[in-house]
Amino acid sequence: MNMNFNIFTDTATIVIFDLQSLKHRITDTADWWSIEEDEIDEINNGNAVFLNLGCDGEYLINVVESLNDYDGVAYINVSSGNIFIGAGEDTTGGDLEPDDINSISGSFIKLPPENYAVKFKRIDNNIYISFSLSKESKNNIKESIRL
Repeated sequence: MNMNFNIFTDTATIVIFDLQSLKHRITDTADWWSIEEDEIDEINNGNAVFLNLGCDGEYLINVVESLNDYDGVAYINVSSGNIFIGAGEDTTGGDLEPDDINSISGSFIKLPPENYAVKFKRIDNNIYISFSLSKESKNNIKESIRL
């Protein structure tokens, strides 16, 4: 699967998650994930990957078949197969989820339900992301992922 699309974030964050994995956060505050402890908890549980970029702006997301040279990897559980990749501010919460492509900054991809290793790399405002099957579904990070 190779695709690319532009996103704009005013929270300097890209998020990757299966819509089903964050359903338990829908009634939480819209910016629950900006609390580092909550963000890390969801990453460690394999529910989402948050990539902190250091600055707001427009980014080109490149979903590629594989990445051999990457900045990092995190594991996620894909339970429904409906993956959102987009601006952090469009994360499920505040009684909203990214379900209307016209009102969010991001895109959806479909993957078979399974555990995946999400590899990522940043080159300037280009973000490269790949998904590969994995036996792992959890992470053990102590601080936010920064690109």
